[in-house]
Amino acid sequence: MTAAFPARPSACPACAVAPSAEALAETSAPREARLFLSLPTIHCAGCISAVERALHATPGVRAARVNLTLKRVAVEADPEVMADDLVRVLEGIGYEAHELDAGVIAATATDKAGRDLLMRIAVSGFAMMNVMLLSVAVWSGATDFTRDMFHWISAMIALPTIAFAAQPFFRNALSVLKHARLNMDVPISLAIILAAGMSLYETAQHGPHAYFDAALSLTFFLLAGRYLDHRTRAVARSAAEELAALEVPRALRLRADGTEETVPIAEIAPGDRVRVKPGARVPVDGVVAEGQSEIDRSLLTGESLPAFAGPGMALSAGEVNLTGPLVVTVTAAGEDSSLNRMADLVAVAESSKNRYTSLADRAARIYAPGVHLLALAAFLGWLWISGGDMRLAINIAVAVLIITCPCALGLAVPAVTTAASGRLFKRGMLIKDGTALERLAEIDTVVFDKTGTLTLGTPEPTNLGDHARRDLEIALALAEGSAHPLARALADAARKAGVHPVPLTDIREVPGHGVEGVLGGKIVRFGRPAWVGAEAGDQTAAWLRVGDARPVAFTFADRLRPGAEEAVARLRAQGLAVRLVSGDTPAPVADLAARLGIEDWTAEALPGEKAALVQALGEAGAKVLMVGDGLNDTAALAAAHASVSPATALDAARVASDIVLLGSDLAPLGEAVTTARKATRRIHENFAVSALYNLIAVPIALLGFATPLAAALAMSASSITVSLNALRLR
Repeated sequence: MTAAFPARPSACPACAVAPSAEALAETSAPREARLFLSLPTIHCAGCISAVERALHATPGVRAARVNLTLKRVAVEADPEVMADDLVRVLEGIGYEAHELDAGVIAATATDKAGRDLLMRIAVSGFAMMNVMLLSVAVWSGATDFTRDMFHWISAMIALPTIAFAAQPFFRNALSVLKHARLNMDVPISLAIILAAGMSLYETAQHGPHAYFDAALSLTFFLLAGRYLDHRTRAVARSAAEELAALEVPRALRLRADGTEETVPIAEIAPGDRVRVKPGARVPVDGVVAEGQSEIDRSLLTGESLPAFAGPGMALSAGEVNLTGPLVVTVTAAGEDSSLNRMADLVAVAESSKNRYTSLADRAARIYAPGVHLLALAAFLGWLWISGGDMRLAINIAVAVLIITCPCALGLAVPAVTTAASGRLFKRGMLIKDGTALERLAEIDTVVFDKTGTLTLGTPEPTNLGDHARRDLEIALALAEGSAHPLARALADAARKAGVHPVPLTDIREVPGHGVEGVLGGKIVRFGRPAWVGAEAGDQTAAWLRVGDARPVAFTFADRLRPGAEEAVARLRAQGLAVRLVSGDTPAPVADLAARLGIEDWTAEALPGEKAALVQALGEAGAKVLMVGDGLNDTAALAAAHASVSPATALDAARVASDIVLLGSDLAPLGEAVTTARKATRRIHENFAVSALYNLIAVPIALLGFATPLAAALAMSASSITVSLNALRLR
């Protein structure tokens, strides 16, 4: 599975109109599209044209529309047209394609919460500008009836607007007050209500000042901060759901008459028989009833060497069938399968992470009660000083409450998080959790999984140069007759080395064993050691035997993920301890550790042992970043202080992770830690700006020199300063 890479700039002139073309694609895409395909490698309007032209030329396809930003095509087609057919068509013209789960896409097509916030921002902003225009007349010297008229018009605009636009703050404040707690929304709501209420009172009493514009500006700026926070999370959610949609949960169930039917996993029951084709992921837990093959268990156990599978052997959901078709009798499916057996481990591990308190929450615990006490002190103090002048006391208390309103604090974290998340997203990293950046900035230890994380889980030959040319030509001829990963790796490497296959006859693949053919009357075999009469060693290898000659081994090593060496070197340069923990055998783990310069490594670690190691490091005071991709990493990912998984990871691992690598390159991981530390510094700087502002402004308000309007303007200035400081991250 490959996730969408960040969009790259193109030299194509048509890209200049890509946004408008994309908008047209969105609005005119088939409403009842049966199929959605992910297109991770498209990047310009020329790609859009090529994809749509190829799909329209496919029999049975009625309509196709590409969305360039989402890197997705919506297809309306006849029922007999399958996603696999369209994938082959697109791969034939050079575009990588994957089927998306239409149900997941449809369920997340709209962002109602974001649209609701945008609507409230627009309403409050429009009302604020109109009330400020009306206030100009008052500031210019309007008196008596004229002034009162402008104040009443302002009230008719402001009060309904506040009642509508400030609802997110009011609802949150009421929910925490019901549980006898405080959060940032309590002083926010109180400041808005008191500013509007005091203004209404002043208007009714023919007072010279009303502060409806202050109440509206408070609402507008705070809604802007809330929307920034929402967008950060919404982008993460939508991208994560796109990744999840790549895994289409279906299986081929065999009917009683032996025919096949494609059904959702939810409809599979114990005792059913399912067919697993070569190259497909095993969808259920079960026992092999018919067939022989080899099974890739790397995502579940970390083992890089495929295992033999024959009748009576137990298989687990998530394993990959490599060479031969299998019929599996189901023992467990869906929520009862092995993919869900770690739920308890993960739940326990996540509970420790969920206890993390964000910087904003920590600030709110101190700030919210302090604001209320300060405003109350101002009210009581001025009530006593003025000899019972209620209007003056309330006016100053409102000014204090507005000037200390945590607007800057409310923007401090989301503004920085949005800027940092945007920067990392452009470099291929998706921040899924709101506190992930803060936790990532605190790490001092990095624990890596091996297979699928530091490596791609795809082998490459290591000793081609040690073999005779004739052996290479025979091995290539046999390897080209197999879909096994080792055979494909050997064939690719031999072709690149200029080797040409010898002509063989009667080539056939023996599922679970290897490939054999006939050369000059001699049987030649390429496959597992026991099948060709050799002894297995510690290294991953495929063996070649020509007639009665002695078998020779072609050894393989797991291919390093791009950027793995750079990521490890950069993390170590930042003073972080780096460890390697794998479920694979000691030999390949030791080899990889030596290649990357990692001194501390552990092999043959079971899933529970990985989680226990991460928990033990945490209990010893370490802040651990776990980087993994398999089911055996899920509990450790949840237990770590922060966690990262590649987009190719098992769905359970991605769900447990705080950050997802969208591309295949691991290099951005080192930059992520640097960016997280910079973001945390910006947040602290924003808190300092807010504190400095309060140190200067609060005494002025307490002494009665600031009206509620002046307080609102000062508060707005601090909010703008905080936002500009956050943008420095970009």
